[in-house]
Amino acid sequence: METLFEEGKILNVTLLEPRLKHPTIFSWFDELEPGEGFTIQNDHDPKPLYYQLLGERGNIFNWEYLVQGPEVWAVKITKKNAGEKEETLGEMATKDLRKAEVFKKYGLDFCCGGKKTLKQACLAKGIDVTKVEAELRNTDKNLSTGHPLRYSDWELDFLADYIVNAHHGYVRKITHDLSAYASKVAKVHGSSHPELITINTLINEVLTELSLHMVKEEKILFPYIKELVAAEKSGSEVKKAQFNSIQSPINTMEHEHDIVGRKMDMIRVLTNNYSLPEDACASYSLLYKMLEEFEGDLFIHIHLENNILFPKALELEQK
Repeated sequence: METLFEEGKILNVTLLEPRLKHPTIFSWFDELEPGEGFTIQNDHDPKPLYYQLLGERGNIFNWEYLVQGPEVWAVKITKKNAGEKEETLGEMATKDLRKAEVFKKYGLDFCCGGKKTLKQACLAKGIDVTKVEAELRNTDKNLSTGHPLRYSDWELDFLADYIVNAHHGYVRKITHDLSAYASKVAKVHGSSHPELITINTLINEVLTELSLHMVKEEKILFPYIKELVAAEKSGSEVKKAQFNSIQSPINTMEHEHDIVGRKMDMIRVLTNNYSLPEDACASYSLLYKMLEEFEGDLFIHIHLENNILFPKALELEQK
């Protein structure tokens, strides 16, 4: 067993008296220098220790499962370097968008709620953070999931055009069919599934809000971002906009994103995560499939704006 771990840094807690287990682990942790770690070996999942360590020492450690039962459990605990900042969901998705699939699986909002850390988001949802962390590490190790697009490396004018062509275009393309099927399914099945009536209303509100929202971005915000990029490249001054700072329209766009995101959350709850009832017809099934696809695209759409385009545009304006 010990060949799996670095020699001399293993604490086999099964050899300790129960009353000494946690105090000994805390003592070992407190003696660590930043960046150092050790491995605990146990005969059961030491998850309660994770929350105790978090509560008593704070968010100053990394926790990695090396072996997960059934007879032996091993966890590597590392003390974070001084000043090491925990990434937010938005920052994690920006570095590797494949992690967004894990966030979506657990209903963690990485776009509108992208400023939360993983621990904060999991705590708010009552989700086991250690389980999510393990899946995120598997994403890092699993090369078969492909190489993610490096949106954060793109020029801002190119990224703005991409958002318009890929995501605004998608919303406009699906709007008619999504609205039509929502209305049709609500009329046919609304008497036996009254939630469909509310879903129909929410879908049309989301589509209407997005339609107006996208026009404001395309006519006001995105052109100004392109002006900032052009000015930086040419070394010229930017014409003063009708707003004092780009922060003002960005605040408005993020607020509208939040409104749409909350309504999509309501739809997911009302559809029980897009689970079809036994009496669902083909149109019912197609509606839920379209909705789930629409939500997935919207998550990426808002993520690209909230977590990449807007912060970089603010930084560029300040230059």
